[in-house]
Amino acid sequence: MIGQQVDGRKARGDKRRQDLIAATLRVIERDGVAGVTHRTVAKEAGVPTTSTTYHFASLEDLLVATLTACADSFAFAVRDLVERARIRGSQGAREVAEMIVESLGPQRGRTMAEYELYLFAARRPALRPAARLWLDVLTSLVQHDDEVAFRAFLAGMDGLLMQGLIDDEPPTVAELEPVIAYLMRPSKP
Repeated sequence: MIGQQVDGRKARGDKRRQDLIAATLRVIERDGVAGVTHRTVAKEAGVPTTSTTYHFASLEDLLVATLTACADSFAFAVRDLVERARIRGSQGAREVAEMIVESLGPQRGRTMAEYELYLFAARRPALRPAARLWLDVLTSLVQHDDEVAFRAFLAGMDGLLMQGLIDDEPPTVAELEPVIAYLMRPSKP
């Protein structure tokens, strides 16, 4: 009986942490990283400020957890993308294009928040490992024989996302698919 109570408290604590991370992303979407304080996150989550400081002693802890959650979410999306491509028997260009269109359309605010977090991490050495996590995830999920071609592909994806964020209209799958297919083409020996 006592073990069940502890598990329940742990589950509630884990859920509260996830709620605070989600609230942090919403604050960043609305106000940027500069708008993140324990107070603004607590207000966004609808909890007392003491709850944020209990779960995340510092803002750096909260931002690292948020970056890590973003990387984990991205890893799940990439796993799903790889699986969809396998099912379709495709190279994956269409699936990547669909993911980018989603990131620049319905998920535009979140994409902007994630990029702002990555740029913020560039100025904070303690946050850099969390910001690099998505690269580690991609490297582990995607089979590649040519390290240079793979890095060019990743740089191309970042470029397409950044260009899409500053464009007035997000690109379509039809516009992106040939560009992505070009970036994914096998290298010549």
